[in-house]
Amino acid sequence: MTGASGLSGSVALIGAGNMGLALLEGWASQNLFESVSVVEPQPSQRLQDLCAERGYELNGAAAPFDAIVLAVKPQALESGAVAAAPFIGPATVVVSILAGKRVADIAAYVPTKAIVRAMPNTPAAIGRGITGACASPATSAAQRELANALLGAVGAVEWVDDESLIDAVTAVSGSGPAYVFYFVECLAAAGVEAGLPAALATRLARTTVEGAGELLRRQSETKADELRRRVTSPAGTTAAALEVLEAADGLAPLLQRAVAAAKRRAEELSG
Repeated sequence: MTGASGLSGSVALIGAGNMGLALLEGWASQNLFESVSVVEPQPSQRLQDLCAERGYELNGAAAPFDAIVLAVKPQALESGAVAAAPFIGPATVVVSILAGKRVADIAAYVPTKAIVRAMPNTPAAIGRGITGACASPATSAAQRELANALLGAVGAVEWVDDESLIDAVTAVSGSGPAYVFYFVECLAAAGVEAGLPAALATRLARTTVEGAGELLRRQSETKADELRRRVTSPAGTTAAALEVLEAADGLAPLLQRAVAAAKRRAEELSG
């Protein structure tokens, strides 16, 4: 399936908003797929330029493809499925990144039972995303491999066998970047409260989180709690702060409530 020039096969992208375009750019950067077609009624200039540069078909004629990626808004599932239908043949796998839409929801609108439900996150835009995915029983090993390749073009992919776990994935990694951004906001605001100029506090907070994240990436074999202990001198400043964060009403129970709330909402959206 793979070769020096990338992954063979064909894929049609239905919807090229932020996440769809991120996937498309990932495929382009890795020279994946022999044939790529994009359906987007309101193509951005960035999309038009990428398609022209790479020779991708934009809003052109349809034919059965190996994979279809549904990347429209969840409320546009029906119209997106209509646009996807001409690209679906007997061996096509449909990969949906529609938040809150279950495999059964997708199956009600497309003429195939080979369906992968996936939840990427926004760092996919820089190739550093992580996607949770679940395949329907009708999805073959080869189709799952193809789905893994197209999702993996923008970051890591984690597969789960129980589709209900996608709601928890959504609550942790799908929504997670917003939690990190809010943490930066709060850390900067705390710095201002401690007497720092706002611009300096913002730079300190942003760069600290960026660096800590890169340290996590580069030292991936080291657990987060070990990295935390390395920063924490006994009776030092970090220890004093962690005493607050580790309190019974501190960060851990707060995050547990936040993730639980996001998971509940994902379950509501999933019906």
